[in-house]
Amino acid sequence: MFVGIDVAKAELVVIILPALARFTVANDERGVRTLVERLRAVAPTLIVLEATGGYELLAVAALAAAALPVVVVNPRQVRDFAKATGQLAKTDRIDADILARFADVVRPAVRPIADDDAQELEALLTRRRQLLEMLQAERNRTGQVFGKGKRVVKKSLKAHIAYLERELRITDTDLGAMITASPVWRERDELLQSVPGVGPVLSRTLLADLPELGQLSRRAIAKLVGVAPLSRDSGTMRGRRFVQGGRASVRAVLYMAALVATKRNAVIRVFYRRLLAAGKPKKLALVACMRKLRAILNVMVRTAQPWSTDATLAALIPA
Repeated sequence: MFVGIDVAKAELVVIILPALARFTVANDERGVRTLVERLRAVAPTLIVLEATGGYELLAVAALAAAALPVVVVNPRQVRDFAKATGQLAKTDRIDADILARFADVVRPAVRPIADDDAQELEALLTRRRQLLEMLQAERNRTGQVFGKGKRVVKKSLKAHIAYLERELRITDTDLGAMITASPVWRERDELLQSVPGVGPVLSRTLLADLPELGQLSRRAIAKLVGVAPLSRDSGTMRGRRFVQGGRASVRAVLYMAALVATKRNAVIRVFYRRLLAAGKPKKLALVACMRKLRAILNVMVRTAQPWSTDATLAALIPA
């Protein structure tokens, strides 16, 4: 049995395949209890919901607590799947049906559900990203103010920028305090940051957004992050490999860490220069460094082995 749940603020539309059972419950405590009871009776193979900005959290937490196999997927993946099957219409019932079919065909891996502390850490990281985006936007606007009245507007922009910078400092302090308060997180944070090029932002992002680190193979982790090379071949044509999908929040921070590592990390620097000497484009070489760095971190977490400049694990891990 495969279950698709379309999530809205007020209700959850549920479809079970291949039984074609359909029902709707309210998206509140009472409705979610009913949902759990009915799905327990079915004993489904997989339950799939889309990420909807938080409206799915109550149902996901209750299903996970009941030891039911629930997974939250990227809405874009589901839309692409729907288009591939020729389903262009969009209603709550159609969406639930597509999610159930997606569960059956794609079989996305069940991701461990974060505990309350991990969810709070993830929320703080999300807020940090939002503050950075707003800061960049306001800084860009300071260079776009012209004509009469610009003094008043610039004053307003500077005041807002100062406020955002203050909020960013507070958020960073809160993040640091959360990591320090948890012995497990503190130990893993110190382990990750022992690698040259890995700073607090990447370490905290991995703790919150990639709990599978150290538990999966390097190829599986590469797919989760979205740095696994994807083929684009057709017939005799062999297209350029590319990376796409995965957890964008992790990939963006990993990119910056790899960029720093090409200058400050002896293993990554040698690897990067070897690729450039072989004629590889800089962007392709940098993506390969992202994979290399991610693989190193994966092994370090799995073995609890800290970084050292002559670490054989770093030298032997392929990109």
